[in-house]
Amino acid sequence: MRKSAWEKTQEEILKERAEVLGRAGEALAAALSELDRIDRLIVESMRTAGESPGREALAEINGEIRRYNRAREYAELRYYYLIVTREAMGIRRHKAVEEVYRIPPKRKYL
Repeated sequence: MRKSAWEKTQEEILKERAEVLGRAGEALAAALSELDRIDRLIVESMRTAGESPGREALAEINGEIRRYNRAREYAELRYYYLIVTREAMGIRRHKAVEEVYRIPPKRKYL
């Protein structure tokens, strides 16, 4: 059975919607991955610096914390874009998204 032009168009629209959602989710996942990478650098720098880090070590760690907080803001923006995209497509429940894409809290400077 051949599909009508309308059915083909509907199929293409659904495919495009899925791709848009996929790209939004991938962008958020990449942002969270970068956030995790920076967090590991901070933890390693703090471990290496010891209990009483010097001024230079503190400056370096605080620089990484600044990068972390900026990356976190970017991840929050990507999360917002994903939710807005879902809302625009008529998807109103986001509980699963909230559970899968958890954004950690900001880090405080030392």
